[in-house]
Amino acid sequence: MLRTATDYYFYQGGFSVKKGWTALVGMMLSLTLVITACSSGSDQSAGGGNSENASADAVAAEDQGGEINYWYPWGGDSEKWDKWRMEEFGKKNPGYKINATYVPPDGGLTNGKLVSAISGKNPPDVVISSEYASAYSLAAQGALEPLDEYLAALDFQESDVLSSFLPLMKYKDTTYLYPQDSNVNLLYYNVKMFEEAGLDPDNPPKTIEELDAAAEKLAKVNGSSIDRLGFIPWIDAGDDAFLWGWIFGANFIDEATGAVKLNDDSLANLYNWMNKYARKYNPEKIKSFTSGFGGAFSPDHPFFTGKVAMTVNGNWFANALKIYAPDLEYRVAAIPFPVGGREKATTFGTNVFMIPKGAKNPRNAMKFIMFAGQPEILADNINTWRSISIYTKPSDAIKWNKENDPVYKVVREVAASPNSGHPALTPVAKEMSNELKLLRDNVIYNNKDPKLLLEDAEKKLQTALDKKK
Repeated sequence: MLRTATDYYFYQGGFSVKKGWTALVGMMLSLTLVITACSSGSDQSAGGGNSENASADAVAAEDQGGEINYWYPWGGDSEKWDKWRMEEFGKKNPGYKINATYVPPDGGLTNGKLVSAISGKNPPDVVISSEYASAYSLAAQGALEPLDEYLAALDFQESDVLSSFLPLMKYKDTTYLYPQDSNVNLLYYNVKMFEEAGLDPDNPPKTIEELDAAAEKLAKVNGSSIDRLGFIPWIDAGDDAFLWGWIFGANFIDEATGAVKLNDDSLANLYNWMNKYARKYNPEKIKSFTSGFGGAFSPDHPFFTGKVAMTVNGNWFANALKIYAPDLEYRVAAIPFPVGGREKATTFGTNVFMIPKGAKNPRNAMKFIMFAGQPEILADNINTWRSISIYTKPSDAIKWNKENDPVYKVVREVAASPNSGHPALTPVAKEMSNELKLLRDNVIYNNKDPKLLLEDAEKKLQTALDKKK
């Protein structure tokens, strides 16, 4: 997946340093998204290729030309890559002109720029963002164009897409979002440390009980001094508000009614499990131990320096290991799950395309979307980060498939699992994320009963959801 410096985060001392995950986000969306429904600005149907199987020539068919105003969120090498992609589109479609605008950190979703542009009836034609939950919230609030008409004209078949991505694409059976590619989360473990602790690296933990037992054997604690911990549940991808809850079986919302659903045993069990680590090793000592940790793309990351023996992180972490710890022998596995939880599961980190309400050139935008998401176009990106195409059919352009890369094999298996998905597809996803992180810290650092906190959070978020409706 495309990455920028703001995407790499680490949990230190009980506070997330990832940008953009603030309480202001939910407030901004609720206060500023007062949108007068307007027409798409064009009733032309799309023309072009057929999902992954579309060749560049087929995508270029029936060209009529025109402009495409495109907002993208990344800088650095990712920006260079995206500009190459735009140039390739122009070569195959000489009648089109892309007017590209760099809008960090996520295409204008969490800083209000996109909402303002839509409200002012001057939105871009197409936006890409890694903030899929915020994008889904916009769809739920009527701020995005339906895509079904354009997809039908492209002869798009839902069976071409991995089933785990279909719920993200739709709100109330209408398609508003189109995924580009995605990341999955995996368990990374140090082979040498496993062997030294008498653990079998060919048989990594599959359940939470096995994970806890391995973590205890791998830990090195001398009195009040922590030299190494086998595992810390709330660092790296474990800092995500929804990942562990999803693994433990939580849905976060009632699938039938859309109501907020936090006061359930799955989430209570999750936070009680995390609290066992806090109580076992002392939360303040863990905070002190983690205070010197570096981020995922830093030589001081604790997995690189041997401070933790296991961690949960994205597929792209394999590239960080290649750069900063090339001699470290590691392996990956699906995230361990509890009884009643989700086996071989992950939450996805997905880049999504959207066409804002009132876009002047939606047909042109859809043409670019279908071109830009082809595995052949994404190949360089996927071949660097081990991210995945959303399509069911493997592509010869992806080297990991041909090389039978062991990390990518697990990535594909987890991505194809019916237990993997995009949790909390609700207009209050951001507010829910903030509440759950605060709740987790209250359990870990203050030893609070999660059941009572979850009950209060559910009521608070349901009230926020009712206001948005």
